[in-house]
Amino acid sequence: MTSVLGLVLLVGITVLFVTGLLSYAAYNPGLGAVNDQTPDKGILGFYLFTWPTHPYWLYRLTQGVHVTLGVVLVPVVLAKLWSVVPKLFEWPPARSPAHALERLTLLLLVGGVVFEFATGILNIQLHYVFPGSFYTLHFYGAWVFIAAFVVHVALRLGRMWRALRSRRPGEVLRTDTARTEPEQPDSEGLVALSPRPATTSRRGALALTGAGSLALLAVTAGQSIGGGWRRTALLAPHNRDPGSGPNGFQVNKTAASVGVTAADIGPDWRLTLQGPAGTRVLSRGQLLQLPQYTAALPIACVEGWSTDDQHWSGLRLAHLADLAGLPHAGSVLVESVQRGGPFSTVLLAGNQIRNPLSLLALHVNGADLSADHGYPARIIVPANPGVNNTKWVGSLTFRT
Repeated sequence: MTSVLGLVLLVGITVLFVTGLLSYAAYNPGLGAVNDQTPDKGILGFYLFTWPTHPYWLYRLTQGVHVTLGVVLVPVVLAKLWSVVPKLFEWPPARSPAHALERLTLLLLVGGVVFEFATGILNIQLHYVFPGSFYTLHFYGAWVFIAAFVVHVALRLGRMWRALRSRRPGEVLRTDTARTEPEQPDSEGLVALSPRPATTSRRGALALTGAGSLALLAVTAGQSIGGGWRRTALLAPHNRDPGSGPNGFQVNKTAASVGVTAADIGPDWRLTLQGPAGTRVLSRGQLLQLPQYTAALPIACVEGWSTDDQHWSGLRLAHLADLAGLPHAGSVLVESVQRGGPFSTVLLAGNQIRNPLSLLALHVNGADLSADHGYPARIIVPANPGVNNTKWVGSLTFRT
């Protein structure tokens, strides 16, 4: 039983870890401290690469899989912990140096999985109760957990494989509660010495776990899939029916919630454009007189939810780079009129600037942006995490 659950987690947690690393890379932390909230990451950032802009739905897919799979695996994690409860409290805790090392990895493994799943679920439900930045805590916690996970797999993979081969899956699925027999006593002490009669079969326990995972899939996946499925996302923290009209789609943070006032985005608002050509200050009216382009793109956020494709229109970032005198810009510093906040300032990479779908958007779905969606101007870049699509843009500084 433990081995079957362990096999599911072996595959599932591997996918979770890889998609988590991709999520971190998508923030382009290699550009500098502006985007990176994990100081002194050192060798942990060895894999970082410039996040691509093709396909435009890439981040929606990778982060949707990461969050949805994380929620779906919760019943499996709980069942796995339940199946090894005797091992967690065995005494004495260490019988030899090798056993002490195994117990230490077990402590990091169990503590790590509880920490990662708990912080992840709190984050996707927008409960920011962490003693520090979720971004930092989840990143370092993942590396501690995966190190213990790899050691645990190395120590237990052989035994798991032998256990899986000891019973035929078809035989297990045909055995009801009345004919369920306990495991034979083992040298590891995982089997109870004097087990009581079975109150459920192995297939019943697996079915209960699987049904829990399927139920969580049904009430979570819709927030990433979108369309009509969005109505099934009962656990989604964002309004599944955000209203009608051109601006009637999901919002992460409203203007009021981050302190953006009418004065900040009123008639006196100006965009400051900086680069080798000097500094230009442009009103929204002047921006509207420049060539306008359209792009159909979603917004996908770290919490796993995404919008359907919206039709944005505005100025290409590549055109603005030309106006700033740096057509081959290596990055652009985007600053919002929002006062403070971890992502009120971000750096976008050169490939993001040059993509023809990357816009400083002024309209969405044929109408002016609403204040909550970033009026008077916001960034929209394909495959970019939603939080990096800065709203209420105040200045753009193109750099080499």
